[in-house]
Amino acid sequence: MSPGTVVELTASDGHRFSAYENKPGEAKAAVVVIQEIFGVNAHIRSVVDRYAELGLHTIAPALFDRIERDVELDYTSEGVEQGKAVRAKVAWEAATADVAAAVARVSSTGPVGVVGFCWGGSLAWLAANELPVAAAVGYYGGQVHQFRDRAPHVPTLLHFGAIDKGIPIEDVMAVKASQRAARVHIYGKADHGFNCDARGSYNEMAARLAHSRTVDFFADHGIR
Repeated sequence: MSPGTVVELTASDGHRFSAYENKPGEAKAAVVVIQEIFGVNAHIRSVVDRYAELGLHTIAPALFDRIERDVELDYTSEGVEQGKAVRAKVAWEAATADVAAAVARVSSTGPVGVVGFCWGGSLAWLAANELPVAAAVGYYGGQVHQFRDRAPHVPTLLHFGAIDKGIPIEDVMAVKASQRAARVHIYGKADHGFNCDARGSYNEMAARLAHSRTVDFFADHGIR
């Protein structure tokens, strides 16, 4: 599989921003990967490439470009603080508009799924409510609880860690109780960021299982 390329997109409000894209020649469906608070860094690009290896047209919009271009942060305490500071300046509506532009970019390929991590997991939840996608998957989206009164219009899958220090298990259970149409998986001994092999909280067993479930979920809804 060839590495992806950086392309430029334009949101509905005229904002121009970059995205990392990988499109296999045989692609018949697409996935939008929504970043963590660390930007479209090496890990997020590897996630894009991993889905492209499955034959999916995959793209990750650089949502921090609205504040600062080319943000790529490390998984350190300093990176966390920097990422939180940038994220706080990006309105939910603006980030969703940028995700919408990425969805539009790949929609001609076929059905589009979204998968988001951390901040992106919450944005994937909003995408399931607001955007023309076929399915949505969110990993440890801490603000899903904040938006739990909304009802996704597409099949939605959510992954959470049972020992996530940033997302109280009570919040996860409240989401699960209020959103019976959504599929919610909770992974024992998994902390926040368990899917990311560049983080100290990486949990290989949970990451493999969540990825397998995500791929199967997408396939069940035409994203394959």
